[in-house]
Amino acid sequence: MTDYHQPVLLQACIDGLNLQPGGTYVDITFGGGGHSREILNQLEGGRLFGFDQDADARANAQAIGDSRLTFVASNFRNIKRYLRLHGVKQIDGILADLGISSHQIDTPERGFSTRFDADLDMRMNQQADRTARQVVNEYTEAELHRILGMYGEITNARTAAGAIVSARSNRPIKTINELKAALQRYAPRGKENKFFAQVFQALRIEVNEEMQALEEFLEQVPELLKPGGRLVVMSYHSLEDRPVKNFIAKGKFQGEVEKDLYGNELKPLRSITRKPIEATPDEVARNPRARSAKLRIAERL
Repeated sequence: MTDYHQPVLLQACIDGLNLQPGGTYVDITFGGGGHSREILNQLEGGRLFGFDQDADARANAQAIGDSRLTFVASNFRNIKRYLRLHGVKQIDGILADLGISSHQIDTPERGFSTRFDADLDMRMNQQADRTARQVVNEYTEAELHRILGMYGEITNARTAAGAIVSARSNRPIKTINELKAALQRYAPRGKENKFFAQVFQALRIEVNEEMQALEEFLEQVPELLKPGGRLVVMSYHSLEDRPVKNFIAKGKFQGEVEKDLYGNELKPLRSITRKPIEATPDEVARNPRARSAKLRIAERL
């Protein structure tokens, strides 16, 4: 399973968790299990819960075959509920490696990659109802404009939304190549790959409710972490990094940090990293996915 997904910033993540050998930890994005394997290597006793909604990840967890590892086939937005089901109220650390795994991108039929033709799917959980095809063919022009602008950060989002609506009025857009053909004229010359990557990012985030899931997860963290427990989050674009940064700094996603009557800040977490940790040039050369990674570490007060 080594080709599944090379773990990014592995040592920095492990250091950030400040592992206690007998502690209880959660890897909320289990994927290929790269980070989890290293956590298990350093636990004596202890427990690790791995969350992932992707069926491939379950097979990877079974391959590790460690009795201290409990795999939870669910989105991490349900973290508190599933830990309670396992009788766990508080934990020593949480690791999150956000975004999409290279394995998912490299599996053509999943429809995540702009490089292959396939059905417009993009579901991380193959049992989920909403696919990229539904978003492309059923959303209104205004809704498409909103997600392309907000999640894809595309400058001509309104034009792109209009182009999709006009293309689908002839016949439904079912495949990656059909979507690219509908938008080809609007891709900035010389920057086509970046443009399509942004379109795909927008659709993927919408299909998988990634931003809502991230915020719901972060709101549960203070209650789950023991005092001194660590939150380690790796994000790959500013959309993910922003809510993480704000929640660590202020205990909320918008506005200023709240204070008590004496002017003390009311926030559950303390940032350990003043600036996010980034990959070294060496690591980026070995694993290009590390290029945009930003790692933030916080501690429960």
